[in-house]
Amino acid sequence: MTDLAIAATGLRKSYRDKKNGEKVVLDGVDLAVPEGTIFSLLGPNGAGKTTTVQILSTLIQADGGEVRVAGHDLNRRPDDVRGAIGVTGQYSAVDKLLTGEENLLLMADLKHLSRRDGKRKAAELLERFDLVEAAGKPASTYSGGMARRLDLAMTLVGDPRLIFLDEPTTGLDPRSRRTMWGIVRDLVAGGVTIFLTTQYLEEADQLADRIALLDHGRLIAEGTADELKRLIPGGHVSLRFTDDAALGAALAALGEGFVDPSDDDRLTLQVPSDGGVASLRDLLARLDGAGIEPAGLSVHTPDLDDVFLTLTGRQTGPQHTETTR
Repeated sequence: MTDLAIAATGLRKSYRDKKNGEKVVLDGVDLAVPEGTIFSLLGPNGAGKTTTVQILSTLIQADGGEVRVAGHDLNRRPDDVRGAIGVTGQYSAVDKLLTGEENLLLMADLKHLSRRDGKRKAAELLERFDLVEAAGKPASTYSGGMARRLDLAMTLVGDPRLIFLDEPTTGLDPRSRRTMWGIVRDLVAGGVTIFLTTQYLEEADQLADRIALLDHGRLIAEGTADELKRLIPGGHVSLRFTDDAALGAALAALGEGFVDPSDDDRLTLQVPSDGGVASLRDLLARLDGAGIEPAGLSVHTPDLDDVFLTLTGRQTGPQHTETTR
């Protein structure tokens, strides 16, 4: 059985509001994050994502629930938890008056590394994050992508086993965003666990092994990106045929579907499907039983934007015109 980097049961948190009384932010949240994976927590603004990260990273205390982080009891061993984790917040912790190297050496001092080990670690991270040429320049001169890489490099000075990334690519251009994605994947390949919160659903789709959707303090869905996409209607299989006779025979054999109106040749049949292996196997078996073989096949499922909007009833965060699929 895979060890868990985070195990939370019944996590609760509320605040006292002078106008409205008690405001429940987290209402019995359960989390299980396996080591060496990327777990993404999504949700609308105000859903409780930041509060969850703040609790798990020991910044604030929960009102209830049992939590273990990196194998340590969060309430009884908070110092051990802090020693095992790293946090890269939404807003950069880089000191813009210091150079890139000085920022890393400062973090090494805070982690109680010796001067020699601190210099070695700083040099290693500057190389790893492609910041060697900018090492002696003030961080105020860095681009957004460079500053974000330096921020993450500072988090890695203490070799954390678990890293909380709170919206790590906000404001970055598409190239810088992809660079960060590569860095995150490399970290996980090295055994680090990533707990990711993001407004960019494409980012979660690209990176996360599992995704949880938080709304009004409750987890309303959890699974892989493909599992979540199959929760809502709109999925279908497109079957391409070479002539009208084959298409008509397929329609008769399947008993459902319609001709794709966007196909000028009108030789593509769309059949409703959740995109799962079982339903696809059944569809192909029915075609094979009727002696019909399509010329082409593609599976179409709703994207995470559709999932988010359907399950929360709210629009997603910032959108991008770039496509990576």
